[in-house]
Amino acid sequence: MFNCNWGFMTGFGPGGGMGGFGFLFNLFIFGLLIFLAYKLIQRLSRPDGTRDREDSLEILKRKYANGEITTEEFSRMREILRS
Repeated sequence: MFNCNWGFMTGFGPGGGMGGFGFLFNLFIFGLLIFLAYKLIQRLSRPDGTRDREDSLEILKRKYANGEITTEEFSRMREILRS
C-alpha cells in the first residue's frame, strides 16, 4: 500500500544495500540521534547561568586560597555572585 523507502533504512532487509555494515551504520545514526536529543533536553532543563556562577565561585575560592585577594574582597565578590 505505502511504498516508503527512506535512505537510512535500506540496510535492514534482504537486498538492503550494504548488508551487515548498513545495519551497524543505521544503529550508529540512531544512537547518535538519541544522544543528541538527550544532551539538548539536559541543556534546556538546566537553569540559565547556574554553571557560570559555580565556575566563577570556584575561581574566586582559588584566588582567595592562593592569597591573590583579601578576605574583604572575597566576601564582597562572593555576595555579588550569589545574588
